[in-house]
Amino acid sequence: MPRRPLLEFEKPLVELEQQIEQIRQLARDSEVDVSQQLHQLESLAARRRQEIFQGLTPAQKIQVARHPHRPSTLDFIQMFCDDWIELHGDRRGNDDQALVGGVGRLGDQPVLLIGHQKGRDTKENVARNFGMATPGGYRKAMRLMEHADRFRLPILSFIDTPGAYAGLQAEEQGQGEAIAVNLREMFRLRVPVIATVIGEGGSGGALGIGVADRLLMFEHSVYTVASPEACASILWRDAAKAPDAATALRITGVDLLELGVVDEVLEEPSGGNNWAPLEAGQTLRAALERHLAELLALSERELRDSRYRKFRAMGRFVEGNSQNPGKSD
Repeated sequence: MPRRPLLEFEKPLVELEQQIEQIRQLARDSEVDVSQQLHQLESLAARRRQEIFQGLTPAQKIQVARHPHRPSTLDFIQMFCDDWIELHGDRRGNDDQALVGGVGRLGDQPVLLIGHQKGRDTKENVARNFGMATPGGYRKAMRLMEHADRFRLPILSFIDTPGAYAGLQAEEQGQGEAIAVNLREMFRLRVPVIATVIGEGGSGGALGIGVADRLLMFEHSVYTVASPEACASILWRDAAKAPDAATALRITGVDLLELGVVDEVLEEPSGGNNWAPLEAGQTLRAALERHLAELLALSERELRDSRYRKFRAMGRFVEGNSQNPGKSD
């Protein structure tokens, strides 16, 4: 069985993983009972993994968010969505594979599901453009959201992108305009919208499907205005200072919950979602069902008004000598 790729800060687990695999191989090749030793080593590895992941820095969380085995949009859809039917195309001649969408059921509730989609290997990542959507991808997403609005289907979006594709052709096709239209039109939607950052949420590429009534985020996901590498290059002209930029940007779930950007941070299994994807899927499904039930109880007017107030409240600050705390500039 191929060993799971370990991140740099997981290297202390390498020796334990090797011992566990050797004992498993021994059990397969002989009739020796090694269940007790195997249980002891697996328990020790689980404890060490938990200790490591409880103290991750923002820079290390980025590595977890980018892990190649982290569950993707299609993985989660397959875990908890019945009757999934993918819909294609922006009706302008494009069908971006970096952003997928379709209709399905979450329990008994028909929903529209959209999200960024990365690949598992180099070949698939090239086909999916590493999860970086083009203008056609955002226009496809908007077409599907308008479909959902017309037929009163709640919208579930899954964010996992380093950012919108910034190539020359994307700029020529109106990348900025496509994202801006999505931002404007998502505020007008009359149905509940729940967005979840399942991996990496980068810049306008994330916002293009991220204007939501509720924004959820896994604890080792990141949500940022720019990648730490780009930020370090801009501020200090040194990409090696990316870890410092990651801390300064406040990109983790704990920071963003404190800032009022996200509404809930979802707990991950020990070692991250890539270690127990089915458990992560159960956690996400329960959260989606809970928030969806709350939002479905609101009227269309209440939904749009609360969505507007949610985003208007972001970015407020209080000056030291201000007589009107909470008032934004």
